[in-house]
Amino acid sequence: MPPLRLLTTGLQHVAAMYAGVVAPPLIIGAAVGLPVSELTFLTGASLFLAGVATLLQTLGVWRIGARLPFVNGVTFASVAPMLAIEKSEGPKDALPVIFGACMVAAALGFVLAPYFGKLVRFFPPVVTGSVITLIGVSLMPVAFNWAQGGDAQAPGYGSAENLAMAGLTLVVVLLLRRFTRGFVKQIAVLLGLVVGTLVAIPVGITDFGALRDAGIVGFPVPFHFGAPQFAAAAVVSMCIVMLVSMTESTADMLALGEIVDRPADEKTIAAGLRADTLGSFLSPFFNGFLATAFAQNIGLVAMTKIRSRFVVAAGGGILILMGLCPVAAALIATVPQPVLGGAGVVLFGSVAASGIRTLARADLGDDSNIVIVAVSLAVGVIPVAAPGFYDVFPAGARIILDSGISTGCVTAVVLNLLFHHLGRRTPSGGPAPENTAAAETARE
Repeated sequence: MPPLRLLTTGLQHVAAMYAGVVAPPLIIGAAVGLPVSELTFLTGASLFLAGVATLLQTLGVWRIGARLPFVNGVTFASVAPMLAIEKSEGPKDALPVIFGACMVAAALGFVLAPYFGKLVRFFPPVVTGSVITLIGVSLMPVAFNWAQGGDAQAPGYGSAENLAMAGLTLVVVLLLRRFTRGFVKQIAVLLGLVVGTLVAIPVGITDFGALRDAGIVGFPVPFHFGAPQFAAAAVVSMCIVMLVSMTESTADMLALGEIVDRPADEKTIAAGLRADTLGSFLSPFFNGFLATAFAQNIGLVAMTKIRSRFVVAAGGGILILMGLCPVAAALIATVPQPVLGGAGVVLFGSVAASGIRTLARADLGDDSNIVIVAVSLAVGVIPVAAPGFYDVFPAGARIILDSGISTGCVTAVVLNLLFHHLGRRTPSGGPAPENTAAAETARE
């Protein structure tokens, strides 16, 4: 695309995932008692590494990178175990221990990446459709939380003003999508965020404090919080998180491959997981955490129909600049959470709609497929519908169980094996994604 369009569409991706990138370092930084200046540093490091990981994923180097419009950032799955590490190690040593555990987990993930790629034949449309739908459904609570204000403990959470701003942003996005064409229609989400932020100023929910306190230039100095330390329990917990993240990234790649009409095959998944894990390995050197795919940006690709990986690469470049320029990062931070929530309803709903479209390609006249979809969706929405459902399980198990995407994905794969592979020569669950693409090409 021309430079201006490349910049604005890339910025739209950054705006869609910014809150997800900065939330984990803010949570962990607050837990270990970092002052405001150090908290800003930790957040900038996460932005910088998210940009590096995104460039690895979109542009690729050798056999590293899926070369899809795929955004990477800090995974929310790592927040709970990192908080547990802080409790066991204490605030002083928490970050070095977390960084050491992340490095070991990322190295393990890099070694296992090719084996995860071989699982693609077990993801026919009945499985991928269920998982993609779950991704969208699992993200909806995030949008609703943003719409209410983002922080349940803050005054005004769930107020009429917050809900009105979310509704206004949603309406602006919908009107732009309905009554405009071309480039304006494609950046409807970004324009909705701008309009929502401007309207929020007189309402009084736009905070410019981060912009006033931010410096002009900053760089994530390696090992700023100390050399990495290696504790066995921390390493084990982060390795579990890495396996969960790889499962979710595999599902996300399958989802994105369907959306851009380039189904992710075994090599693509392996290359994408190598980019995830390499980014995660480099991240602790610059004071960052485990990196993984951001599902919300898949919804943006689905809605805008802009499939160019160079647009997302431009977003990765913007993330790097934001990490090096705290003022730029703080500018995005002025977007109020309710405004993000209004846009998030469209983005995350688009992911679920893509999953339903994929399910339409499966043979839902087969009772076995109905059972696979029904049970995998039911299991996957447990963390959303009943957040305390798994509280009786050990903390290590809850890392996996509390991820509806992971549990739903595993359930769908296992049931597909049970109904369509074990004891049968020809699976009837529908062709694998790569075979589907080949069949469609043959029919054309």
